Formats: sequence, structure tokens, C-alpha cells
Amino acid sequence: MKVLSTRAHGIMDYLVGILLIAAPFILDFDRGGAETWVPIIVGAVIILQALMTNFEVGMFRALSMNMHLNMDYLIGAFLAVSPWIFNFDEYVYLPHLIVGVMIILEALMTRVVPEHGAATRQPYRGTMNHGHTH
Repeated sequence: MKVLSTRAHGIMDYLVGILLIAAPFILDFDRGGAETWVPIIVGAVIILQALMTNFEVGMFRALSMNMHLNMDYLIGAFLAVSPWIFNFDEYVYLPHLIVGVMIILEALMTRVVPEHGAATRQPYRGTMNHGHTH
């Protein structure tokens, strides 16, 4: 059920990105290894992805919303299983698992088409003739 607007998704992305970067320090699991760096890097990737997506809160608008959501599935799955991939699950795993699953669920619930504010201009086609004759 697609209940989230692209705008709400984008705002959540910025918040989740910031929280992931801060999580190792807020939740006190910063040992300097993968348990610390995975959420920091994933948080930064989420923020960069949001900045580059063609939706209401994107800045560069290079990625389609569909591509963004597909990347979210991969990012969420990676974050969710990272404690077992990098073998820090005996130290900490719940923040990574919970946020990873939340990212996947958020993507599943987000509409693909932005409602307003996204770039709607056509791509440049390489012609200089705009109906003017010389």
C-alpha cells in the first residue's frame, strides 16, 4: 500500500541519514570498527541519494524515484544483515537490523511519482531550433 508521498519519504531520508550517522555515539556502540562505520557510511549514502533524487526535496535531481526506491531496498537489506556480514552481531545488531528493515518498509510504502515540485523539464535533445527560423 503506497501511503507515503515522495516528499515525506525524502524528509524521512534526511532524518534517517542524520540519525544513522549519530547512532553509534548516541547508542554507545562506537568501537571504531564496522559496527560504527556501516551506519555512518549508510547514513551519508542515504543523504547523498536524497540530494540526487528527482523529487520535491532533491537538489541535483539526477536519480529517478524508481531508481531511488530500488537502491533503498539494497541499502536496507545491507544495513539489516551487516552485523552478520561483518561479524559484530554478538556486540550489537538491533539498531542495524531495525533501521534496515524500516528502510525497506519505507520504500515499499512510497509512491513512485512525485506529486509536485519535482523537475518536469524534458531532457536536452541537442537541437538549438526552438521554432525560430533565421
